[in-house]
Amino acid sequence: MSKLEIHQIPVLNDNYLYLIKDPDSDAVGIVDPAQADPVLEKLNELGWKLTHILNTHHHWDHTGANLELKEKTGCTIVGSASDAARIPGIDVEVREGEHYIFGTRQAKVIEVSGHTNGHIAYWFEESDALFCGDTLFALGCGRLFEGTPMKMWESLSKLSALPDQTEIYCAHEYTEANAQFALTIEPQNSKLKARYDHIQKLRAENKPTVPSTIGVEKATNPFLRPAIIDIQDNLNMQGADVVDVFAEIRARKDTFVN
Repeated sequence: MSKLEIHQIPVLNDNYLYLIKDPDSDAVGIVDPAQADPVLEKLNELGWKLTHILNTHHHWDHTGANLELKEKTGCTIVGSASDAARIPGIDVEVREGEHYIFGTRQAKVIEVSGHTNGHIAYWFEESDALFCGDTLFALGCGRLFEGTPMKMWESLSKLSALPDQTEIYCAHEYTEANAQFALTIEPQNSKLKARYDHIQKLRAENKPTVPSTIGVEKATNPFLRPAIIDIQDNLNMQGADVVDVFAEIRARKDTFVN
């Protein structure tokens, strides 16, 4: 079975939308549409008809075009059952562990609260594709607007347990700044240094750094690495609970100035 066809659409200052198509059916989805016009333009270019919106969480830069796209295309809006009241136009409510059928494919729903309560991710296992909104970024993770460090660590742990080849289609181009911060947490990491060099080259050419993969993130993303001895030593938190180390890393990122 062939993989999903995925088109990345940059919008606003640093958002990414993902237009996805099941090549074996007429199912076409947009993940977290912030704006309608770029989506409609891409659909017109490709000759596709939108059938679904997949929302990861309620923030306006992920749901802002829900109602306009639904009005213009008649698409079905899918979102978290535990956050349905904040998802504009929601039609289908999904929950942790369920599989949402998208054309001939299925997306496993993973509850990943922390950035917001009720945040979910969609994992298309057969396509090695994870759409995780603002929970996991390339070299980063989302701010804890509504959740606790423990809740976010539990969520990130779920994602880091996915196969290493899983591609991470996160919702923002934050990677260069995230890399600069990561180097303050684990400057000894040679893989991180090499990745930063590559990121700088990509951004200098105005190319995206997304998607990443779970394997790459586990090797370089400090938010997935609080158990690493070098990181604990650098933070003077030798032997501390990993959630406490994670919380310290998140707190430092909240005040980090590039």
